[in-house]
Amino acid sequence: MILPIVAYGDPVLRKECEDISKAYPNLDALLENMYETMYGASGVGLAAPQIGLPIRIFLVDASPFADKDPDGCSRISPG
Repeated sequence: MILPIVAYGDPVLRKECEDISKAYPNLDALLENMYETMYGASGVGLAAPQIGLPIRIFLVDASPFADKDPDGCSRISPG
């Protein structure tokens, strides 16, 4: 399920987020929906407040940057 992403200025983006535990209700489904939402928006990261939830959880997919050195230069694969 692709979740709605809140717009700049939404009050949830200014709220102090709450910690959660592994026992958070439906955590697996939430993470799956967050990944689907992130990829649907062509993003590489998504935080729960961006989908209207004032909880401390975010995800990042750094795989698009796997070919880069930390200094930002592309790696050259050995021949």
